Amino acid sequence: MNRAEIEENINRFLIEELEVEEEKLKPEARLKEDLGIDSLDFVDIVVIVDKLFGFKIKPEEMKTVKTLSQFYDYIENKLA
Repeated sequence: MNRAEIEENINRFLIEELEVEEEKLKPEARLKEDLGIDSLDFVDIVVIVDKLFGFKIKPEEMKTVKTLSQFYDYIENKLA
């Protein structure tokens, strides 16, 4: 899966499941502050990442992930 496919899958999930407005999905958007992702949303993200990409997110690895771009990078690196 390439970077564009990763971004597309994540963005679609954020829009459809977490009801994030599409215009907010910019690489520099901060997950909590700009996109409004809270701890309950994170549980949904863990489930959907496992379903879409086939691995479980480790909370300790996500501590440094603050922006949407960093989240894309995290997924891309785990798939590499």
